[in-house]
Amino acid sequence: MDVANNDIIIAPITAAGASAVTVFRLSGAGSIACCARCLRLAGKKRLEECPSHSVHFGQLLLDKTVLDEVLVTLFHAPRSYTGEEVVELSCHGSPYLRQEVLALFLAQGVRMAAPGEFTQRAFLNGKLDLAQAEAVADVIASESQAAHRVALHQMRGGVSKEMEALRAQLIEFTALLELELDFSEEEVEFADRTAFQDLLAAIRKKLLELSASFSYGNVLKTGIPVAIAGKPNAGKSSLLNALLKEDKALVSNIPGTTRDTIEDSLTMEGILFRFMDTAGLRETEDVVETMGIAKAREQIQKATILLYLFDRTAVRPNEVAIDVHSLYREGMTVFLVESKADLLENPDPDFHAALVHELKGLVTEVHLVSVVQPTTLKTLQQTLVALAKAGIDENALVITNARHYEALQKALVAVDAVANDMESGLSGDLLSVDLKEALLHMGTITGKIDMDQDILGTIFGRFCIGK
Repeated sequence: MDVANNDIIIAPITAAGASAVTVFRLSGAGSIACCARCLRLAGKKRLEECPSHSVHFGQLLLDKTVLDEVLVTLFHAPRSYTGEEVVELSCHGSPYLRQEVLALFLAQGVRMAAPGEFTQRAFLNGKLDLAQAEAVADVIASESQAAHRVALHQMRGGVSKEMEALRAQLIEFTALLELELDFSEEEVEFADRTAFQDLLAAIRKKLLELSASFSYGNVLKTGIPVAIAGKPNAGKSSLLNALLKEDKALVSNIPGTTRDTIEDSLTMEGILFRFMDTAGLRETEDVVETMGIAKAREQIQKATILLYLFDRTAVRPNEVAIDVHSLYREGMTVFLVESKADLLENPDPDFHAALVHELKGLVTEVHLVSVVQPTTLKTLQQTLVALAKAGIDENALVITNARHYEALQKALVAVDAVANDMESGLSGDLLSVDLKEALLHMGTITGKIDMDQDILGTIFGRFCIGK
């Protein structure tokens, strides 16, 4: 993508396919004059003379023939999304018109916008910083209330304000160190070392807090993967169907019915969970079922939460323990779920105690669930949501972007290096080197440095066309 180019670009900013309306966006110097050449406004108005942020009815012309009746919205520079002249045309939404309108403007020398180019221009023109620009894509892609809330907060500058406040403090101290170098012969000390040690400790604490929020932020953004595992006929597919309230998975009394992983998502209290119903775990000579079990074990390793279902009448505690230990990985949370609770007269505390003993350190209790008893399902859902929210302040700033997390980690290393330099009594010029390294990594989050063009192309290339 040629980020230096400032020609007029166009793209439909509504979804493809037949619809009531298709909206086209043009941006770049001369966009208004370009549109004026093929528009006839009601009341003989001249488009170039219309004020910014105004909407006008008119006819879109192709060789003096009316192509469509449209609404035209004007945004004069710099009061627009991109900071340039922007025109948005609302046309009728047929696929035919979509192609004709694009052809009309392309014939005038307007070019198709690259993915994310409107937002990239907004960044380059100072309308958004880099963290805000990336959050635009996250707002569009958000699949849950929690993900939307976090992305919107970042788009409005949440991350940017935090990072700029930290950078401002470091920049001030760096400037004082640079000033000391100018008076090196007089051995004047402008920067209070004790105060700076306190500042470094505070900045390190904040960087650690932001870094720690990434694990939560990442699952908010992509969803929490939950694997449903167990022996054949343990009730896994029935549980998935009950949670989703639809017959997503085939249910049968025949063991080995599920031979492939079935996945679907569910939003609970604003948090997205991605459930995976896996093949029943057992030894079998069936080649296809064996392949399904192997795939199940592979998919389970990707899960953050393991729901291991068991039917007390068909399995012994040590069999459950063997399965769970073979599936467990570091960082996974395990829930033991006794299914078909409606078919059992009473819970068996001895059986449950034996399970907890066999899996000491991995589980502390057994959950009873019946797909025909909504209260047991509700309790399980509340448990999953509570786990997702555990220890998290929903009003706190959350990092969801892997690039930001990597930059925070590098900034932490640089800040620690500065602290070590201080303890070693190194001179101001050497302190300044590591300080600038920390500022560099913190600046990459908001783009407050000279950004490499390849990096920009990678970031904005992930956007949809029209944004």
